[in-house]
Amino acid sequence: MTIDDYRKEINQLDSELLRIFNERAALALKIGVIKKEQNIPVYDPEREKRIFEAISASNPGPLENDAIVRLFERVIDESRSLERILTKGI
Repeated sequence: MTIDDYRKEINQLDSELLRIFNERAALALKIGVIKKEQNIPVYDPEREKRIFEAISASNPGPLENDAIVRLFERVIDESRSLERILTKGI
């Protein structure tokens, strides 16, 4: 395969990641609405700890667990921020 072939595959994966990130964010917003209705805090450190443990345990590589956790921390942080912003008026 050529560099262009690999880049084409990366571009396809990037498009899929974009779709998945937005789908995840939409679900987080739905959870945020429920949390707001039930007066549950947006931040749940135990839930995040379980997520990080699960992804680390199932990580096949080549990315190290620390790198995977950092990526998920960022995704979760953005979802949490979105929950906080969009559920304030609910």
